[in-house]
Amino acid sequence: MAVSGPAGPLEALLEEPVEGARAGIAVVCHPHPLHGGTMQNKVAHTLARTLCSLGLAALRFNFRGVGASAGSYGGGTGEFEDALAVLDQAAQLRAGSALWIAGFSFGGCVAMRASLERPVQRVIAVAPAIEHCEVSGSPRCPWLLVQGLQDELVDSRAVRAWAGDRREAVQLVELPGVDHYFHGRLNELRGVLEEALGAAARALPVR
Repeated sequence: MAVSGPAGPLEALLEEPVEGARAGIAVVCHPHPLHGGTMQNKVAHTLARTLCSLGLAALRFNFRGVGASAGSYGGGTGEFEDALAVLDQAAQLRAGSALWIAGFSFGGCVAMRASLERPVQRVIAVAPAIEHCEVSGSPRCPWLLVQGLQDELVDSRAVRAWAGDRREAVQLVELPGVDHYFHGRLNELRGVLEEALGAAARALPVR
């Protein structure tokens, strides 16, 4: 499917729960476009599939200039605008449903920033690259932050300090021995997501 974006159509993929569908939809943002990030990234894929298994529809998309998405890299601001457009589309697709947003690395920062501009009810950020992108605020809804302690690209200590400075409640899960791309540890990530988000997903109305 395609979503209408500020720079042209955005390539997107909507995944539906096989069973146990809930009144919720989650938008998933991928890693940095200039470093090979696409919606097929294995961590973004794990996020979408896990959320789908919890009963939410999952809407992954390619930022502008990636895959079949129109346009070219927008310096972060353009990608933020893309995320807002996809959130708007998700809200139309599932009117009256809970709107969640998730992201990995660069996408985690975009997700947190976008949550400040739309009525998002939950944020999931995996290894957010907070030292390389602007996140001036913090989500006003419940949010989960998952960080590997052997991350070679994102300083886990900086993430811990950044999360600690936020007044809003954040659930920080740190995973020993896990690198940035969760090599060999995707099942562990899935387990963390299921444990941290399962109750919130089950609390959503049955669709």
